[in-house]
Amino acid sequence: MAEKIRVQKILAQRGLCSRRKAEEIISAGRVTVNGRPIKLGDGACPGKDTIAVDGEPLPREGEKPLYLALHKPRGFVTTMSDERGRRCVAQLVADAGSRVYPVGRLDKDSEGLLLLTNDGAFANLCAHPSGHVAKTYRVTLRPGVTEEQLARLSTGIELDGRMTAPAKVKVLEEQRGRAVVEIVLYEGRNREIRRMCEALGLEVARLKRIAMGPVRLGMLPQGKYRELSREEVKGLLAEAKKGGSRK
Repeated sequence: MAEKIRVQKILAQRGLCSRRKAEEIISAGRVTVNGRPIKLGDGACPGKDTIAVDGEPLPREGEKPLYLALHKPRGFVTTMSDERGRRCVAQLVADAGSRVYPVGRLDKDSEGLLLLTNDGAFANLCAHPSGHVAKTYRVTLRPGVTEEQLARLSTGIELDGRMTAPAKVKVLEEQRGRAVVEIVLYEGRNREIRRMCEALGLEVARLKRIAMGPVRLGMLPQGKYRELSREEVKGLLAEAKKGGSRK
């Protein structure tokens, strides 16, 4: 009979989170083994038992690392399943050959570049707030944008009692009643761009992520995905580690 290992140790070894964080999510009831919630100190057999966090199974040991860039269309939620029956990004990568899960999120009404992987250490490093991997968005605003509003987007806006990190903002196109701007964020707060714009009285008509670190969306068609190159993976990790070292 295979020897059981404490689940918090398995989660930390896979690089999904620190041992302390693993203990926190187990205590919060977010971890299951073979579909059953566990308590702190419970064990599992790697390679035999199915361990899941928030309903998402961990990749099995020995599984080939897979790194994907998906062009997420509007109307899809960034989850691998949805109890409300909404369309999920899992449907778009069902033929990838391995179970992958999203690195960070794009809300249902947003579109563009979404990374997915089965490499927990990679996902944790790239998505962690301390990493500050640059995320570039093309945003269509109504009724337009003023110099003062651009300055405030750049320097930071108070959300939930704390200021957003400084961002890079530039106008790409202006027409009557609308403006298209490029916004580069270095943090990943929930619906950050939409909330920043709403705080300034701006309507976000369209929001599209066009790059994350060195990975660009390019001409990838909506609903399609491609594998990242080795250079792109190395570039993302280097940027995340560099950001973390500045903390």
